[in-house]
Amino acid sequence: MAVQVTNYQCPACTGPLQFDPESGKLACEYCGSSFPVAEIEALYAEKDAKAAENMAQAEAKREQAAASAGEGWDVSGLNNSWGEEGEGMRAYNCPSCGAELICEETTAATSCPYCGNPSVVPGQFGGTLKPDYVIPFKLKKENAIATLKKHYEGRPLLPRAFKEANHLEEIKGVYVPFWLFDGEAEGDALFEATRVRSYRSGGYEITETSFYDIYRSGSLAFEKIPVDGSQKMPDDYMDSIEPYNYEDLTTFSTAYLPGYLADKYDVDAIQCSSRADQRAENTVLSSLRDTVSGYSSVYEKNHNISLRRGKVVYALLPVWLLNTKWNGENFLFAMNGQTGKMVGNLPVDKKKKWRIFGLVYGVAALITAAIVLFPGGLLNLLGV
Repeated sequence: MAVQVTNYQCPACTGPLQFDPESGKLACEYCGSSFPVAEIEALYAEKDAKAAENMAQAEAKREQAAASAGEGWDVSGLNNSWGEEGEGMRAYNCPSCGAELICEETTAATSCPYCGNPSVVPGQFGGTLKPDYVIPFKLKKENAIATLKKHYEGRPLLPRAFKEANHLEEIKGVYVPFWLFDGEAEGDALFEATRVRSYRSGGYEITETSFYDIYRSGSLAFEKIPVDGSQKMPDDYMDSIEPYNYEDLTTFSTAYLPGYLADKYDVDAIQCSSRADQRAENTVLSSLRDTVSGYSSVYEKNHNISLRRGKVVYALLPVWLLNTKWNGENFLFAMNGQTGKMVGNLPVDKKKKWRIFGLVYGVAALITAAIVLFPGGLLNLLGV
């Protein structure tokens, strides 16, 4: 036969309550509070009813979300009509990495910003959606070069030849294609939390761990979740140089293109929708988790997130790119053309690395030998 055990916690300090036969009440041995049995029973009945109501509401929301799960992101507003603006556009194709770039006809493209291939092939412009918005470049090429040089500072293992031979002038301004997703996410999550309390009792050191089940629910509205539409651009790079300030987002015009390249998307909005879904879900779950505080540890037990997918727009966002080679390896640097935030991997001079390691190891070995062979004389050697 199953036995149900109910543990009541003190409303004042959350310590365990025990029945006191003398007073006929539930007493807390930690803070000394006592409560009539009926009062605690009514309190817990109210909590149980509230929890059941929350779970029922969450289930209803999940059913509603499931009923509308077939409704994908709304891409009906995207258009491919360039009108007269398209007549002044030029297309380039990189035979090395397959990048398709578009630009204003007066912009000269001499190398690919993604792979560094020195030759790009002129192609026929067309077959691409017209962007809805653009964030114009705010930082000039000189800013990008200065930021990259600063990125080099304090790198003792950076090869000297890399800095000297690095073609900084090959940094290119590229408008990277982004899909911006509007929508709303709603969810609930169940967390298990612990609170640890240590105290002395007699001659013993006692550690008491209390466990709690914590339920949270909520919703967030999202505006313009960015997902890059370029397969050639590493997603982690684009995530790292975020955020962009959407206050500068303006209606697209080819007037912003002279002097820059624009990458033609090769991952459409539907293909990018799973990343938008994931970013929305992760943000809601993280927000729910952030409301659980004051505990020694918090673990997520389960969660349910539902999405209401809305409008999708197409935008070009500014990025300064440099792809350079060293010892046969490619190194890509990307800088937010609006804020200056930069990301990029740097090579390591292995010979210099081993020299430094050998020096440190040698010094450590000498100190160890001195301690072993001259335990009393080491302090004299150090002048102590």
